[in-house]
Amino acid sequence: MLSISNAVSIPDDEIELTAIRAQGAGGQNVNKTSSAIHLRFDVVSSSLPEFYKQQLLKLNDQRISKEGVIIIKAQQHRTQEKNRDDALSRLGDMIKGAVVFEKPRRPTRPSKNARRKRTDKKKQRGRTKQLRGKVSD
Repeated sequence: MLSISNAVSIPDDEIELTAIRAQGAGGQNVNKTSSAIHLRFDVVSSSLPEFYKQQLLKLNDQRISKEGVIIIKAQQHRTQEKNRDDALSRLGDMIKGAVVFEKPRRPTRPSKNARRKRTDKKKQRGRTKQLRGKVSD
């Protein structure tokens, strides 16, 4: 059972985990063991609430196929168990991140006092530079 929040969780039978051989350099261990994990999660046919499904399918993420299947490949760690935990935690983070909304930014303006201070500083800087001219006799 993958717990997303207090009310939302995903049963293990909806998540397909497959052990595959990891890519890249690594010597004998990589070449002879299937330590990488290939996770597949079908969003459309899952038991997630409809709101979660809609938000996940709206994401512009390369890990989500056109059919609505999330594919995560975990091969960072040396052991299969750590890669499995990594893949499941990445799936949980992805689902949690899909339903978090950022507060819309309200454009702000500087106050009158801040504008006045800025112009005063500019004037002072200009006066300082004026005094740097050549000395005339």
